[in-house]
Amino acid sequence: MSRSDGETAAARRATSTVKIGGISVGSCHPVVVQSMTNTDTEDVKATATQIAELARAGSELVRITVNTENAAASVTGIMERLEMMSCEVPVVGDFHYNGHRLLQQYPECARLLAKYRINQGNVGFGRKRDEQFATIVGLAIEYDKPVRIGVNWGSLDQGLLARLMDDNGRSTSPQSADMVMREALVRSALDSAEQAEKLGLAHDKIILSCKVSGVQDLILVYRELADRCVYPLHLGLTEAGMGSKGIVSSSAALAVLLQQGIGDTIRISLTPEPGQPRTDEVVVAQELLQSMGLRAFSPMVTACPGCGRTTSTFFQSLAMDVTNHVRERMPAWKLRYDGVENLSLAVMGCIVNGPGESRQADIGISLPGTGESPVAPVFIDGDKAATLRGDTLTSDFLALIDEYVNSRYQHIHD
Repeated sequence: MSRSDGETAAARRATSTVKIGGISVGSCHPVVVQSMTNTDTEDVKATATQIAELARAGSELVRITVNTENAAASVTGIMERLEMMSCEVPVVGDFHYNGHRLLQQYPECARLLAKYRINQGNVGFGRKRDEQFATIVGLAIEYDKPVRIGVNWGSLDQGLLARLMDDNGRSTSPQSADMVMREALVRSALDSAEQAEKLGLAHDKIILSCKVSGVQDLILVYRELADRCVYPLHLGLTEAGMGSKGIVSSSAALAVLLQQGIGDTIRISLTPEPGQPRTDEVVVAQELLQSMGLRAFSPMVTACPGCGRTTSTFFQSLAMDVTNHVRERMPAWKLRYDGVENLSLAVMGCIVNGPGESRQADIGISLPGTGESPVAPVFIDGDKAATLRGDTLTSDFLALIDEYVNSRYQHIHD
């Protein structure tokens, strides 16, 4: 029986916990942000550098492609470079088609990776499928590694799909082709997990995913999957797209599921715009979780959207300066100040909502709109604490933020 949408989020979370390196996934643990490199894994320096960049941006797990012998051999060098950079993020290996062979031939790769990601739809074909799946599971058991069985719409087990379609065609109450496709995704994941456990892989070493590219399909698939298992689930809209399209589509799908307590790790699979950093997908994932109140990663900046009263663009540049300032400070702040990620800031553009919104934030500034006196009151913990003006307004406000953080939040090493 399916659970109702009205149940609490906690009731729908996975009851199993999987350890990936030093990260706990599932059960009562926070939803984990994941990302993936787009470098050639054979390029040790570039891949290690990007892993470190993603980790610094807040990715708690980073996945790399392991598709060739040279890529598998490079994992050792990548992990050595990460150690030199003091980057301890768990690195996940993404295997398709030849993972059974690469993990066998390169035991250091198998040992160093924190988790293996495989796709039952392409782990092998025909009679070799079960044998090659068993090989990977056996290696996961040998090296004590968790496995994500990730079923994808684009590489679904065609044999299973054909059988379900045939059964549906003979049914007296046939379902739509889309419903059969969704059932094939869920069945593939669940059957593979059952097979892995029969081979000896512990229940708490399995994570499942069923990724598709349509928002409504993703929601329906994961609701069904969550109702039929207690494994931790990885969420992601595969091939989400570029820019605002990818952000909106991913957020629309994942927010619905997360609100219902479905999902234990997430990735925002953005197609990078030319010149944009890979870390954008990490920022979007963090902002999604933080805006929903599920995690806190960095101080939130409430900013005025602008209107006819805010003819100056200064409030826009100040909001950007404040956002960039706290992002740049956060790596150091997190090490020094306990709870600083919960700091709230406001940058408002006129008197209509400016003072009110600013009082609601820990620190807020209300800039003058058209025709208003050219001064900017600053509110700290709800009280007016200063009035700023002139060319140094931005630097003065940033200094007030730094002073507030230093005085408000307990020093971790005190």
